[in-house]
Amino acid sequence: MNEQIKQKNKEIEDALFPDCPIRNVLARVGDKWSLLVLYILQHREPVRFKELQRQIPDISQKSLTHTLRTLQEDGFVARKVFPEVPPRVEYSLTARAISFLPLVENMINWAKENMADIIKDRTNNTEL
Repeated sequence: MNEQIKQKNKEIEDALFPDCPIRNVLARVGDKWSLLVLYILQHREPVRFKELQRQIPDISQKSLTHTLRTLQEDGFVARKVFPEVPPRVEYSLTARAISFLPLVENMINWAKENMADIIKDRTNNTEL
């Protein structure tokens, strides 16, 4: 599975504009779950895996694990393992994620302001 992920990341890097930072970053944080995970961690860190899963009830364990690994690989999330029985693992934001979150907040605010009109346009355009 790691080979598939590495291959996918390589494909992103080898795209038409390999030095384009926005494509590479958005490909990683713009997936279905990453922004939501970052948003939840912003308001409740540190958070254990099961708590994250409770906060996002429609995410599968596999998807959450993959999302957390991807965010950790890119330096957005820190994972701390406590040597206890059973082991306790907590996730928190890194400085990189904290510097990224104001942009996410702006996107959320923009979406809130524009969502009704976007849905209206979708409805109008599907009738054509």
